[in-house]
Amino acid sequence: MEQPELIKNTVLEALGCEIIELDKDRVIITMPISNAARQPFGLLHGGVSVVLSESCASIGTWLNIDQHTQAAVGIEINANHVRAKRDGTVTATAIPMHKGRTTMVWETRITDERKQLICISRCTVAIVRQPKSQQRSPQNQTVV
Repeated sequence: MEQPELIKNTVLEALGCEIIELDKDRVIITMPISNAARQPFGLLHGGVSVVLSESCASIGTWLNIDQHTQAAVGIEINANHVRAKRDGTVTATAIPMHKGRTTMVWETRITDERKQLICISRCTVAIVRQPKSQQRSPQNQTVV
């Protein structure tokens, strides 16, 4: 799946994110700090960092599952915001800590242009079966 299709009409597109790397063992996404990503005091909003972190974990899990019959759904996330950031670009790098049959756990580090840590998070993602009405065949046809 091409990057624009993967993030089209999602929060990642709304935030101006760009996928840098997609791999079963690493996901890297960059995001500019725009007005949409700031809290009222001009800093990168912690909730936006969490959105970026969970998106990386969900996409990483999705790369590891049967995309035609399964879905990746975040079920728990925690984040530590360790440095404030007002502008520029941040980079989220996610790697799996656990890859199981029904859950995966991903660690995401969000850094600035100088590689300084802005946020670190851990996200647990459930692997669930898609309802039959949403399942896709390899040719992307809905299964009935």
